[in-house]
Amino acid sequence: MKIAIAGAGAMGCCYGHMLKQAGNDVVLLDNWQEHIDTINANGLKVTEVGTPKVTQIKAYRPEEYDQAVDLIVIFTKSLMLDGLMQQIKHLIHEDTKVLCLLNGLGHVDTISKYVSKEQIFMGVTVLTAKFNAVDVPGDVSFSSYGKTEIENIVNSRAAAQAAKQIAQTINDSGLPCEVVENIQWATWRKACLNGAMNSLCTILDANMYQLGTIDNCRNLIQEIVKEFALIAKIEGVHLDVEQITDFIMSFTNDGYSGSRHYPSMHQDLIKNNRLTEIDFLNGYIARKGKEFNVSTPFNNLITLLVHGKEKITHAR
Repeated sequence: MKIAIAGAGAMGCCYGHMLKQAGNDVVLLDNWQEHIDTINANGLKVTEVGTPKVTQIKAYRPEEYDQAVDLIVIFTKSLMLDGLMQQIKHLIHEDTKVLCLLNGLGHVDTISKYVSKEQIFMGVTVLTAKFNAVDVPGDVSFSSYGKTEIENIVNSRAAAQAAKQIAQTINDSGLPCEVVENIQWATWRKACLNGAMNSLCTILDANMYQLGTIDNCRNLIQEIVKEFALIAKIEGVHLDVEQITDFIMSFTNDGYSGSRHYPSMHQDLIKNNRLTEIDFLNGYIARKGKEFNVSTPFNNLITLLVHGKEKITHAR
Protein backbone atom coordinates (compact mmCIF):
# COMPACT_ATOMS: atom_id res chain seq x y z
CA MET A 1 0.00 0.00 0.00
CA LYS A 2 1.24 3.52 -0.80
CA ILE A 3 0.93 5.56 2.39
CA ALA A 4 1.64 9.19 3.31
CA ILE A 5 2.12 10.05 6.99
CA ALA A 6 0.89 13.64 7.29
CA GLY A 7 2.63 15.04 10.34
CA ALA A 8 6.01 13.43 10.98
CA GLY A 9 6.29 14.07 14.70
CA ALA A 10 7.28 11.29 17.05
CA MET A 11 4.01 9.39 16.58
CA GLY A 12 3.95 9.80 12.82
CA CYS A 13 7.58 8.74 12.49
CA CYS A 14 7.09 5.61 14.58
CA TYR A 15 3.98 4.65 12.64
CA GLY A 16 5.76 5.33 9.36
CA HIS A 17 8.75 3.26 10.47
CA MET A 18 6.58 0.23 11.30
CA LEU A 19 4.54 0.47 8.09
CA LYS A 20 7.70 0.88 6.00
CA GLN A 21 9.41 -2.11 7.63
CA ALA A 22 6.40 -4.23 6.69
CA GLY A 23 6.96 -3.51 3.00
CA ASN A 24 4.59 -0.62 2.35
CA ASP A 25 5.61 2.34 0.19
CA VAL A 26 5.66 5.08 2.85
CA VAL A 27 6.56 8.78 2.78
CA LEU A 28 6.65 11.29 5.63
CA LEU A 29 5.15 14.76 5.15
CA ASP A 30 6.12 17.56 7.51
CA ASN A 31 7.00 21.26 7.64
CA TRP A 32 10.16 20.99 9.79
CA GLN A 33 12.86 21.36 7.15
CA GLU A 34 15.78 20.23 9.30
CA HIS A 35 13.85 17.08 10.23
CA ILE A 36 13.14 16.39 6.55
CA ASP A 37 16.76 16.94 5.53
CA THR A 38 18.13 14.75 8.34
CA ILE A 39 15.81 11.85 7.52
CA ASN A 40 16.63 12.05 3.81
CA ALA A 41 20.37 12.20 4.48
CA ASN A 42 20.76 9.70 7.31
CA GLY A 43 17.55 7.69 7.48
CA LEU A 44 15.05 7.80 10.33
CA LYS A 45 16.51 6.68 13.64
CA VAL A 46 13.92 4.80 15.70
CA THR A 47 14.37 3.12 19.06
CA GLU A 48 11.69 0.45 18.78
CA VAL A 49 10.80 -0.79 22.28
CA GLY A 50 14.46 -0.58 23.32
CA THR A 51 16.04 -1.68 20.02
CA PRO A 52 17.81 1.01 17.93
CA LYS A 53 17.02 0.85 14.21
CA VAL A 54 17.43 3.01 11.13
CA THR A 55 14.70 3.08 8.48
CA GLN A 56 15.36 4.43 5.01
CA ILE A 57 12.26 6.48 4.31
CA LYS A 58 11.72 9.63 2.27
CA ALA A 59 10.43 12.86 3.79
CA TYR A 60 8.95 15.90 2.05
CA ARG A 61 7.17 19.14 2.73
CA PRO A 62 3.46 18.52 2.04
CA GLU A 63 3.24 20.90 -0.89
CA GLU A 64 6.34 19.37 -2.53
CA TYR A 65 4.95 15.85 -2.76
CA ASP A 66 2.56 15.19 -5.64
CA GLN A 67 2.24 11.43 -6.11
CA ALA A 68 -1.08 9.66 -5.65
CA VAL A 69 -1.38 7.63 -2.43
CA ASP A 70 -3.81 4.97 -1.24
CA LEU A 71 -3.88 6.12 2.38
CA ILE A 72 -3.07 9.31 4.27
CA VAL A 73 -2.56 8.88 8.02
CA ILE A 74 -2.95 12.19 9.84
CA PHE A 75 -0.71 12.73 12.86
CA THR A 76 -0.36 16.50 13.05
CA LYS A 77 -1.31 18.53 16.11
CA SER A 78 -5.02 19.33 16.42
CA LEU A 79 -4.52 23.09 16.17
CA MET A 80 -2.65 22.58 12.87
CA LEU A 81 -5.19 20.25 11.24
CA ASP A 82 -6.97 22.74 9.01
CA GLY A 83 -3.70 24.17 7.72
CA LEU A 84 -2.35 20.69 7.01
CA MET A 85 -5.50 19.70 5.12
CA GLN A 86 -4.99 22.77 2.94
CA GLN A 87 -1.43 21.60 2.22
CA ILE A 88 -2.34 18.01 1.32
CA LYS A 89 -5.67 18.48 -0.46
CA HIS A 90 -3.94 18.04 -3.84
CA LEU A 91 -3.04 14.48 -2.82
CA ILE A 92 -6.63 13.46 -2.13
CA HIS A 93 -8.37 11.73 -5.03
CA GLU A 94 -11.62 9.78 -5.17
CA ASP A 95 -9.89 6.55 -4.10
CA THR A 96 -7.70 8.07 -1.36
CA LYS A 97 -8.52 7.02 2.19
CA VAL A 98 -7.83 9.42 5.08
CA LEU A 99 -7.24 7.99 8.56
CA CYS A 100 -7.23 10.52 11.41
CA LEU A 101 -5.43 9.41 14.59
CA LEU A 102 -5.32 12.78 16.35
CA ASN A 103 -5.97 13.49 19.98
CA GLY A 104 -8.98 15.61 20.78
CA LEU A 105 -12.55 16.09 19.63
CA GLY A 106 -14.35 17.61 16.63
CA HIS A 107 -11.92 16.67 13.82
CA VAL A 108 -14.44 15.15 11.39
CA ASP A 109 -15.92 18.61 10.82
CA THR A 110 -12.52 19.94 9.72
CA ILE A 111 -11.47 17.00 7.54
CA SER A 112 -14.84 16.73 5.79
CA LYS A 113 -14.32 20.22 4.34
CA TYR A 114 -11.65 18.66 2.11
CA VAL A 115 -12.73 15.06 1.50
CA SER A 116 -15.93 13.04 1.26
CA LYS A 117 -16.99 11.38 4.52
CA GLU A 118 -17.01 8.05 2.64
CA GLN A 119 -13.21 8.37 2.49
CA ILE A 120 -12.70 9.38 6.14
CA PHE A 121 -11.76 6.89 8.85
CA MET A 122 -11.40 7.92 12.47
CA GLY A 123 -9.21 6.18 14.99
CA VAL A 124 -7.49 6.28 18.33
CA THR A 125 -4.15 4.82 19.36
CA VAL A 126 -2.43 4.40 22.71
CA LEU A 127 1.03 3.99 21.19
CA THR A 128 3.43 6.28 23.09
CA ALA A 129 6.30 7.97 21.26
CA LYS A 130 8.79 10.80 21.71
CA PHE A 131 11.75 12.58 20.16
CA ASN A 132 14.89 11.36 21.90
CA ALA A 133 16.19 14.89 22.49
CA VAL A 134 14.72 18.38 22.27
CA ASP A 135 15.01 19.92 18.80
CA VAL A 136 17.09 16.99 17.53
CA PRO A 137 15.56 15.91 14.20
CA GLY A 138 15.25 12.41 12.79
CA ASP A 139 15.59 10.50 16.08
CA VAL A 140 12.50 9.09 17.83
CA SER A 141 11.49 6.22 20.06
CA PHE A 142 8.44 4.35 21.27
CA SER A 143 8.18 2.16 24.33
CA SER A 144 5.19 -0.09 23.60
CA TYR A 145 3.14 -1.38 20.67
CA GLY A 146 -0.01 0.45 21.67
CA LYS A 147 -3.32 -0.69 20.20
CA THR A 148 -5.12 1.29 17.50
CA GLU A 149 -8.89 1.25 16.97
CA ILE A 150 -10.47 2.57 13.76
CA GLU A 151 -13.89 2.86 12.13
CA ASN A 152 -15.40 4.10 8.89
CA ILE A 153 -17.69 7.03 9.62
CA VAL A 154 -20.07 6.27 6.73
CA ASN A 155 -22.07 3.06 7.05
CA SER A 156 -21.51 1.49 3.63
CA ARG A 157 -20.14 -1.83 2.42
CA ALA A 158 -17.28 -0.14 0.56
CA ALA A 159 -16.24 1.94 3.57
CA ALA A 160 -16.45 -1.06 5.90
CA GLN A 161 -14.28 -3.11 3.54
CA ALA A 162 -11.75 -0.28 3.31
CA ALA A 163 -11.60 -0.07 7.12
CA LYS A 164 -10.80 -3.78 7.29
CA GLN A 165 -8.03 -3.36 4.71
CA ILE A 166 -6.50 -0.43 6.61
CA ALA A 167 -6.62 -2.35 9.89
CA GLN A 168 -5.01 -5.39 8.26
CA THR A 169 -2.21 -3.24 6.86
CA ILE A 170 -1.53 -1.79 10.31
CA ASN A 171 -1.71 -5.21 11.96
CA ASP A 172 0.70 -6.65 9.40
CA SER A 173 3.22 -3.98 10.40
CA GLY A 174 3.32 -5.28 13.98
CA LEU A 175 1.01 -2.68 15.48
CA PRO A 176 -2.23 -4.16 16.87
CA CYS A 177 -5.27 -2.64 15.17
CA GLU A 178 -8.97 -3.42 15.32
CA VAL A 179 -12.06 -2.16 13.49
CA VAL A 180 -14.63 -1.17 16.10
CA GLU A 181 -18.32 -0.36 15.84
CA ASN A 182 -18.39 2.79 17.97
CA ILE A 183 -15.36 4.94 17.32
CA GLN A 184 -17.16 7.90 18.91
CA TRP A 185 -17.04 6.10 22.24
CA ALA A 186 -13.38 5.16 21.73
CA THR A 187 -12.56 8.74 20.74
CA TRP A 188 -14.25 10.12 23.85
CA ARG A 189 -12.47 7.56 26.04
CA LYS A 190 -9.12 8.60 24.52
CA ALA A 191 -10.07 12.26 25.01
CA CYS A 192 -10.71 11.50 28.69
CA LEU A 193 -7.29 9.85 28.90
CA ASN A 194 -5.59 12.83 27.27
CA GLY A 195 -7.70 15.38 29.13
CA ALA A 196 -6.61 13.89 32.45
CA MET A 197 -3.14 12.49 31.78
CA ASN A 198 -1.73 15.03 29.32
CA SER A 199 -2.94 18.11 31.14
CA LEU A 200 -2.06 16.99 34.68
CA CYS A 201 1.38 15.67 33.71
CA THR A 202 2.04 18.99 31.99
CA ILE A 203 0.88 21.14 34.90
CA LEU A 204 2.78 19.00 37.45
CA ASP A 205 5.82 18.34 35.20
CA ALA A 206 5.45 14.61 35.84
CA ASN A 207 5.43 11.35 33.93
CA MET A 208 2.42 9.06 34.13
CA TYR A 209 3.81 6.92 36.95
CA GLN A 210 4.68 10.00 39.01
CA LEU A 211 1.19 11.38 38.49
CA GLY A 212 -0.23 8.18 39.92
CA THR A 213 1.73 8.62 43.16
CA ILE A 214 0.16 11.94 44.17
CA ASP A 215 -2.49 12.03 46.89
CA ASN A 216 -6.06 11.69 45.62
CA CYS A 217 -4.91 11.16 42.03
CA ARG A 218 -7.84 8.90 41.27
CA ASN A 219 -10.35 11.36 42.71
CA LEU A 220 -8.90 14.20 40.65
CA ILE A 221 -8.99 12.17 37.44
CA GLN A 222 -12.52 11.03 38.21
CA GLU A 223 -13.76 14.61 38.56
CA ILE A 224 -12.27 15.47 35.16
CA VAL A 225 -13.88 12.40 33.60
CA LYS A 226 -17.27 13.24 35.15
CA GLU A 227 -17.30 16.53 33.27
CA PHE A 228 -16.29 14.84 30.01
CA ALA A 229 -19.14 12.36 30.56
CA LEU A 230 -21.69 15.16 31.02
CA ILE A 231 -20.81 16.73 27.67
CA ALA A 232 -20.50 13.35 25.93
CA LYS A 233 -24.03 12.45 27.06
CA ILE A 234 -25.43 15.61 25.50
CA GLU A 235 -23.61 14.70 22.27
CA GLY A 236 -25.07 11.18 22.31
CA VAL A 237 -22.21 9.14 23.81
CA HIS A 238 -22.48 7.28 27.12
CA LEU A 239 -19.31 7.10 29.23
CA ASP A 240 -19.00 4.93 32.34
CA VAL A 241 -17.05 7.21 34.68
CA GLU A 242 -15.73 4.42 36.93
CA GLN A 243 -14.68 2.25 33.99
CA ILE A 244 -12.86 5.07 32.21
CA THR A 245 -11.19 6.22 35.43
CA ASP A 246 -9.90 2.65 35.89
CA PHE A 247 -8.65 2.71 32.28
CA ILE A 248 -6.76 5.97 32.84
CA MET A 249 -5.27 4.85 36.15
CA SER A 250 -3.90 1.70 34.49
CA PHE A 251 -1.37 3.87 32.64
CA THR A 252 0.11 4.99 35.96
CA ASN A 253 0.78 1.44 37.18
CA ASP A 254 4.40 0.50 37.73
CA GLY A 255 3.79 -2.70 35.77
CA TYR A 256 2.76 -0.83 32.61
CA SER A 257 5.74 -0.66 30.23
CA GLY A 258 5.04 2.95 29.24
CA SER A 259 4.37 4.33 32.72
CA ARG A 260 7.56 6.46 32.68
CA HIS A 261 6.37 8.14 29.50
CA TYR A 262 5.80 11.90 29.45
CA PRO A 263 2.59 12.56 27.44
CA SER A 264 2.64 14.54 24.22
CA MET A 265 1.35 17.76 25.78
CA HIS A 266 4.22 17.68 28.28
CA GLN A 267 6.67 17.14 25.42
CA ASP A 268 5.14 20.02 23.49
CA LEU A 269 5.02 22.63 26.24
CA ILE A 270 7.55 21.67 28.92
CA LYS A 271 10.29 20.21 26.73
CA ASN A 272 9.80 22.00 23.40
CA ASN A 273 7.98 25.21 24.40
CA ARG A 274 5.26 24.67 21.82
CA LEU A 275 1.57 25.47 21.95
CA THR A 276 -0.63 22.60 23.13
CA GLU A 277 -3.83 20.85 22.07
CA ILE A 278 -5.63 21.92 25.26
CA ASP A 279 -8.48 23.62 23.34
CA PHE A 280 -9.38 20.29 21.70
CA LEU A 281 -9.42 18.43 25.04
CA ASN A 282 -10.25 20.17 28.34
CA GLY A 283 -10.92 23.41 26.46
CA TYR A 284 -13.52 21.65 24.31
CA ILE A 285 -15.33 20.54 27.48
CA ALA A 286 -15.10 24.06 28.93
CA ARG A 287 -16.57 25.60 25.74
CA LYS A 288 -19.33 23.03 25.44
CA GLY A 289 -20.13 23.40 29.13
CA LYS A 290 -20.70 27.09 28.60
CA GLU A 291 -22.74 26.40 25.45
CA PHE A 292 -24.93 23.79 27.16
CA ASN A 293 -25.07 25.58 30.53
CA VAL A 294 -23.30 22.68 32.25
CA SER A 295 -20.83 23.31 35.09
CA THR A 296 -17.28 22.13 34.22
CA PRO A 297 -15.05 23.76 36.88
CA PHE A 298 -12.19 21.24 36.75
CA ASN A 299 -11.77 21.48 32.98
CA ASN A 300 -12.21 25.26 33.06
CA LEU A 301 -9.35 25.55 35.56
CA ILE A 302 -7.08 23.11 33.73
CA THR A 303 -7.60 25.00 30.46
CA LEU A 304 -6.75 28.32 32.12
CA LEU A 305 -3.64 26.87 33.78
CA VAL A 306 -2.25 25.37 30.58
CA HIS A 307 -2.91 28.54 28.60
CA GLY A 308 -1.29 30.50 31.43
CA LYS A 309 1.80 28.31 31.20
CA GLU A 310 1.87 28.81 27.42
CA LYS A 311 1.82 32.59 27.92
CA ILE A 312 4.46 32.61 30.66
CA THR A 313 6.86 30.54 28.57
CA HIS A 314 6.06 32.37 25.30
CA ALA A 315 5.17 29.05 23.67
CA ARG A 316 5.06 29.21 19.90
